[in-house]
Amino acid sequence: MSFLSQASLTDEFDDLKEEYETLVKQNQVYKEKLADLKKIQSKCLSLLSHQNKKYKQLRQALEGSDSSLSEEDAALEKKITERQKSCRSIQENLPKPNSFLLNVIVGQISLSLLTKAEKYDYKQGYEQFKLYTTIIMLVYSLVNLFIVQYSNSHLIQRFIDAIYHFMIVWYYCTLVLRENILRHNGSRIKGWWVIHHYLTVLLSGILLIWPDSISYRMFRTQFMVFGVYLNFLQLLQYYYQSGCLYRLRALGEKSDMDITVAEEFQAWMWRGLTFLLPFLFFGYLFQLYNAITLYYIANHPDCQEWMVSSSAVIFFILFLGNSSTLSKVVIDKFKSKGSKTKAA
Repeated sequence: MSFLSQASLTDEFDDLKEEYETLVKQNQVYKEKLADLKKIQSKCLSLLSHQNKKYKQLRQALEGSDSSLSEEDAALEKKITERQKSCRSIQENLPKPNSFLLNVIVGQISLSLLTKAEKYDYKQGYEQFKLYTTIIMLVYSLVNLFIVQYSNSHLIQRFIDAIYHFMIVWYYCTLVLRENILRHNGSRIKGWWVIHHYLTVLLSGILLIWPDSISYRMFRTQFMVFGVYLNFLQLLQYYYQSGCLYRLRALGEKSDMDITVAEEFQAWMWRGLTFLLPFLFFGYLFQLYNAITLYYIANHPDCQEWMVSSSAVIFFILFLGNSSTLSKVVIDKFKSKGSKTKAA
């Protein structure tokens, strides 16, 4: 290396000195602010806990009164309700302890998203993950159905199927984890849909370990057709849910995390759902058809695998849960619409 080049490099290194010193100072400020933030969070959590405890005691004292509430007591109860609502709003911006499942999977690390922007970005990333994975699985299931289906080797066919089943297991296990993080941060995914995802993980695992046999080959083509339709349906749901997410943010709604097919709908959400309803109900009927088919396969004289009857039971439970939950949403919507029409 020439002397000129060495001198040039030295000068360039020296020019970075001032910027480096600024970086060191800013890093020190950052660490101090971070420590202050932790202290403020702990203080807020302590005050919030005390407030919630006292409001609960006050409400219990009012409810424990033998006589009817006076106007003053009724006014106090209303103020307590408003204050508790305000405290819940404050809680949304503070870290919360992880659920048991999250603690088991990721440990004690905080998974709280403290701003609406972070929550929105995480929810958007969750929807994009479902989109990209669904497209991959749709292509793979089409290849399985129209190309691998005609392979002369059952060993190769079952190996390729196993990769597909493993993808399904990985996908739903990842969904369960991500949805637990969503619920931890305020999403109201609850009730049947939580049970649904755990059942789907179980069903996917059973399909993965189902050995190559007469019973497996009897059900294989039907399941691959079901897989193609299910992935197509999930694409439709993605565009519906991502549209709701964008619309909620544009309208400045508070609950950016609350977007599932099972939740209550605003008028513009319902218009999008009516397009999905026929596809959803057909998918649920397909689950019933799978359960019936597996029931008959389980009674086949050459069927020895326990996976057949287990899968039939799970498919039937999924059909009952999905169809009854969606039917309840539709019925509640029409009842609400009828009551509004009468009021008008």
